[in-house]
Amino acid sequence: MRLLSPSLLPSAAALLLLMAAQAKQVYEYWDIGYLITNRGIPNLESKKAIGVNNHFPLPVVRADKGDTLVLNVHNSLDVGTSLHAHGLFQRGTNYYDGVPMTTACPIAPGTNFTYYIPLDQAGTYWIHGHSKEQNFDGLRTPLIINEPEGPYNKIDEEFLFTVEDWWPITFEQSMDIIAAPHGLEYIFGKLPGALINGYDGALARPLAFQPGKTYRIRLVNMASMPEAEFVIDDHDLQIIEVDGVSTKPKTVKVVRLAPGQRLSVLVKTKPSSNLNYNYHITIMGDYLPSIPGIFPVTHTSPIIYNNKSTKFAATAMPLASGPFDDINIESLEYLPALIADRSLFLNLTSGFTEKEYSHRESINYKVYRDPIVPTMFTALTTPDSMAINPITYGPQTSAHVLKYDEVIEVLLWSPTARPHPIHLHGHVFQVIERGSVKDKTGETRKIVPQHIAGYSPLMRDTVMVDAGGYVVIRFRADNPGVWNLHCHFDWHMGQGMNMLFVEAPKQMKEILKVPEQIVEQCRRQGIPVEGN
Repeated sequence: MRLLSPSLLPSAAALLLLMAAQAKQVYEYWDIGYLITNRGIPNLESKKAIGVNNHFPLPVVRADKGDTLVLNVHNSLDVGTSLHAHGLFQRGTNYYDGVPMTTACPIAPGTNFTYYIPLDQAGTYWIHGHSKEQNFDGLRTPLIINEPEGPYNKIDEEFLFTVEDWWPITFEQSMDIIAAPHGLEYIFGKLPGALINGYDGALARPLAFQPGKTYRIRLVNMASMPEAEFVIDDHDLQIIEVDGVSTKPKTVKVVRLAPGQRLSVLVKTKPSSNLNYNYHITIMGDYLPSIPGIFPVTHTSPIIYNNKSTKFAATAMPLASGPFDDINIESLEYLPALIADRSLFLNLTSGFTEKEYSHRESINYKVYRDPIVPTMFTALTTPDSMAINPITYGPQTSAHVLKYDEVIEVLLWSPTARPHPIHLHGHVFQVIERGSVKDKTGETRKIVPQHIAGYSPLMRDTVMVDAGGYVVIRFRADNPGVWNLHCHFDWHMGQGMNMLFVEAPKQMKEILKVPEQIVEQCRRQGIPVEGN
C-alpha cells in the first residue's frame, strides 16, 4: 500500500483538512534541547535536563476547541525525540500521536518536524515526551483547550496547578541504577524535589479570592512516580472534569491524582472576607518509601480574601483521604455502561518475566520491545489477512487486533505490591468495577450502580490500579489506528509495561494517509516503513 501525502488525500480526508484550515491555527515553536539545572530547588544537584527554547518551565499551551495546534519542533538533542498530546484522540491523525516506533519514527537529532493536531476535544490535557521517557527529564507541559459554549463556563476566574517530581539524575541514569542488583533499594538514595507550576513547591504562589465568586481550578499530575492531593481549608471542591471529560458535579473535600491524570474543580468562595485561608498540595504515595520532607511532603500557600488581615482559618490538614472514587462519579454526557463484545485479561506484573532475570515490568509476562518497523506502517502496508493477525506485529509488542466498533472490556489485574496508573491512547474508557485480587467474598468490590436509571459511568483515559487490586474498564473500538496501553510510572514504562491495540486495520487503510514528513523522518534514520 502506498503512503500518500496530504495533496493526494481522498475526499473524506480532504474535507477534514479543509475544515481544519477554516479553524484558527495555534502556533508553537519548540527548540527541544539540553539544560543543566536543578530547577531552583535548594540543595538538589543539577542534572542534564530537557527543556524548550533554552528555558524552564515549558510554555503552557492554550487553545480553543476546534482550533488546530501547529507545533513546530527542532530537535537539538543528540538522540531522537517525540511529543504525545496526552488525552487527545488523534482521530484520523494517528501518525501525530507521538509514540516512536508505534505511530511514527522519532524526530532525528538536528532536524525539524511539525505536528498538525486538530483539537476536537475540550478540557485539561498535557503534552510530554514519549521517546526514552524524556518526560522524566522535563519535557512536559499542560495543554488547556477551552470550549466557549462549555457546560461550566460561568466562572469568575480560573487557576492552573501542575505537579512534578524532579530527580537529580536523568532517566537513563535511573534505569542503570534500577537494573543493578538491589537497584530499587538504591534509587531512593538520589532523592527528588517537588515542582508546582514548574517551580520549587515550597514557593507555591498565593491565590487571591473575592467573596461570592466561583473559581475553576485545573489540576495536572505530570509526575513520574508520586500521586498528588489538593485541598483548601474549609472549602468544598466540586469536581466537574476528569481527564478531559465533563462530569456531573460531585462535592468532595480533597482530590487525589495519579501520574497522567487531570481534573477540574469549582470552588465557591465565602460570602465575606473576614478570614484568609490556605490551600495544600501533598506529594505522596502509599507505595513510596516514607522519607520525611520527600514522601509525603505538603506544600502550603495562602488564599487571600483580605490582604489587610492576618487572620487565617484553622488548617484542616491532614485530611483523611483515600484513592480517587472512579465508581461514584458520573460523566455529564449520558452513556450507559457499555455491553462488552469480548474481554481481555491483562496481568500487570512486576519483577519477573518468562525469560529475563533482571527486574522488569510486564503485561501478561511480556516485556515490551520496540519493533523494527513502526507498527502503524506495518498495519498499513501488509495484506488484510496478515494485518488482522497479532503475530504480524511481533510477540514483543503484545499486540491485540480489535475489530471496528466492537466494545472491549479489559480486566487490569495487579497482583504484586506495586500500583500502576494505566493510560490508554486514542480513547476514553468507562470505569466499571474495582476491587482486591484476593477478595473471595466481594467485600472490596465496587461496581457502577446497576439499579439507577440514567446512570452514566465515569469516562477517563488514565486509571490507577491499586497494589493488589483490579479495575475493569470498557471502551468502543471506533478510532482506527495503533494505540498504546501502558503504565504511566516512567520507570515501569521504561522497563516494559506497555502493549498495543491495533484497531480496525482495514479501516485504518481507508482513513490514515501518512504525510510525507512522517515517512521522511524514518528514511533519514534508515528505518523501514513497510512490512513487519
